[in-house]
Amino acid sequence: MSVHVAIIGAYGSAGVAAADELLERDPSVELTLIDDGDPGGGLCILRGCMPSKDVLSAGQHRYQARHDDRLEGVPEIDPEAVVARKNEHITGFAEHRRKHVHELAERETVEFVHDTARFVDDRVIELEESGRSLEPDYVVIATGSVLDIPDLPGIDEVDVSSSADVLDATTFPESGIVMGFGYIGLELAPYLSEVGGVDLTVIEHDNHPLDEMEAGYGETILELYREQFGINVLTNADETHIESTDDGGVRLTLEQAGGDNAEGDGDATERTLEADHLYCFTGRRPAFDGLGLEETGLEPGEGWVSSTMQAAGDDRVFVAGDANGREPILHVAKEEGISAAQNILAHHRGEDCEPYTNIPHHVIFSGLGVYPFARIGHTPATIAEAEMDAIVLTREASSDGVFKTKNHPEGRATLVVNAESGAVLGYQGLHLHADVMAKTMQVAVEMGLDVRDLPKRAYHPTTPEILDGLFRDACAELEDRSACVEDGDSRDLAL
Repeated sequence: MSVHVAIIGAYGSAGVAAADELLERDPSVELTLIDDGDPGGGLCILRGCMPSKDVLSAGQHRYQARHDDRLEGVPEIDPEAVVARKNEHITGFAEHRRKHVHELAERETVEFVHDTARFVDDRVIELEESGRSLEPDYVVIATGSVLDIPDLPGIDEVDVSSSADVLDATTFPESGIVMGFGYIGLELAPYLSEVGGVDLTVIEHDNHPLDEMEAGYGETILELYREQFGINVLTNADETHIESTDDGGVRLTLEQAGGDNAEGDGDATERTLEADHLYCFTGRRPAFDGLGLEETGLEPGEGWVSSTMQAAGDDRVFVAGDANGREPILHVAKEEGISAAQNILAHHRGEDCEPYTNIPHHVIFSGLGVYPFARIGHTPATIAEAEMDAIVLTREASSDGVFKTKNHPEGRATLVVNAESGAVLGYQGLHLHADVMAKTMQVAVEMGLDVRDLPKRAYHPTTPEILDGLFRDACAELEDRSACVEDGDSRDLAL
């Protein structure tokens, strides 16, 4: 018996992945693909990771030339050329995505509808322009995310630029305040400073960014951003209200505890900042506005989507990608879309749905991509939470001469290894080429490879030497532990 599935958000990464998987596993599936995107292509392609890396590359080239005292002069950047090149690339990427979706709709059992979908009852969808009503057996919600503007008094009264605005900017103010120092702020603040020449002040709520990692990582970021990019980062600071100035700028009032380099446990002091413009990089939230979820039994909130991608309140509604609020990362969205498709077919057959387990794997292109942060698998913090016996080793990039020869000795890397089996459990890096090493370490982590079996010689001189050093240190630690155990056994036998 054929099953009818409607995918809302069919141009996005999660929606496309779900459609592809459904049709590959069961070509007889009746599929309605719905998206009102104009031009359409998905968040990552149009306003996310693809365009941001495109523009960051221009800033990277300038920074590396400026940072090298062996070179004379600093190259000028043409913002209009940067945006034009980005638009050219993004147009091609988006056309490719749309073409693929439209080709799927050429199949007899597949229909693509360029329209806005709204729920009017449980699993009953009304299409806004045509007025059609659909009652599919299953629904995949893959509507992505939108900017999450904080509920800060006065913020509605000032002009705010989002990450999408920055990616299209060809002119820049003299000064700016940045709210939000997560992955978006870490990537775009140096761009505004390097390419736009903006005198920036960034608000950081905690002692340092990258708070999921050891303090040394966030401290490295602070040092790099303050010294190399000239960005003023205020730590342990919380915004209280904002207002416009008489000359069209912004005035932000905040409370800061303990100062910029303290632990944040002192008395809070009120401070007032003024700048020409406000940048809001405060994250994203699921895009449900106008979707009509209030007409259904679905109640979005923390934990409302299970690991099988099923929504609480209706096990025939699956939510994948940014829309489920679990982990807003491109490759995760694709994997969640695939998981949703597989579980739809399993549920339809009366079989158990399989949970999707994500091994953390993400990269932040901090420092214009010169100093990217990569995280694979476990960190020291998650190992401690899991109460696992593990070896944790950290190595400074400056310990390997290759980073000095490439003019970027800053940064560090951490390796987490199972103390009993030697299996690689996690890797984090904040240094030149850490993004490239992420794939190598993903293989080691996801395959559970024994660190003692990994090659410990990189082609010299290349930056993966930092991995070799961590591998050697881990093997030595394992050997020491093994020797201690054997000595203990020998003593037990003697007794």
